[in-house]
Formats: sequence, structure tokens, C-alpha cells
Amino acid sequence: MTLAIEISETLYSAAKLAAEKDGYSVSEQVEYWAKVGKACIDNPDLPIHFIQDALASLSSKEVDLQPTLLRKPF
Repeated sequence: MTLAIEISETLYSAAKLAAEKDGYSVSEQVEYWAKVGKACIDNPDLPIHFIQDALASLSSKEVDLQPTLLRKPF
């Protein structure tokens, strides 16, 4: 679902610069910042880099969450 929100031109410009640098859309950048900010508020004792890494690992499309089935050798 997509919703429109109002943000300041300053925030939009900052998000646009960061998004272009990292290859994201402005919407994706603002959403990322919101997730990091919320996680920081919810977990004030955790370092910011830990939070960023944790969020990155959760959103990684390369992470396979299916269990690995081990086979017996023939």
C-alpha cells in the first residue's frame, strides 16, 4: 500500500542525495531512515551500526530462511 505524506523540502533533499548515492528511491531512503530511527528509540543501548547491520540482514533478499536439509552420502 502506498500513502502520500508531507515532509519538508530539506528532508526530501537530504533523502534524495542519500538515495542517489546508494541507488535507492527517495521513498526507500526515508523508509530506511524511519526504521533505523524507530529501532534506535526502541533499543537505546544498542550501537547504531549494530542496528543498521541487523536491519540489513533482515531485509536482505539473499538470506535464505528455509532450513537446510542434510543428506546422507550415498
